[in-house]
Amino acid sequence: MTALPPTFSSWLPVLSGLHLALELGLALWTLLFLFRIVLTWYPQVDLSRGAMRLIGAPTEPLLAVTRRLIQPIGGVDVTPVVWVGLLSLVRELLVGQQGLVSQVLMRAQAGLVG
Repeated sequence: MTALPPTFSSWLPVLSGLHLALELGLALWTLLFLFRIVLTWYPQVDLSRGAMRLIGAPTEPLLAVTRRLIQPIGGVDVTPVVWVGLLSLVRELLVGQQGLVSQVLMRAQAGLVG
């Protein structure tokens, strides 16, 4: 294995920050969609009022587009479940143990140690 260029080590704080931001952002986004799934059990809840806007506003644009592609199955809107799956996949591919950003970060840290 070849040694990393010395300038690569200067990217370590940026990579660490990117990794953390992606991990937290994707986890929060997944959590919002999980809340949407739970809130489908309570159709009387208005997602455009009060604190519920914190759940409805960031998720509804993506759900609206997805609803055009995926029709309700048996009268049940499955699009939040689709987004939980997609976000879980993206999270694993980017910041999971074998994720792209995780691997780059580990190689940068190994370059500092080795």
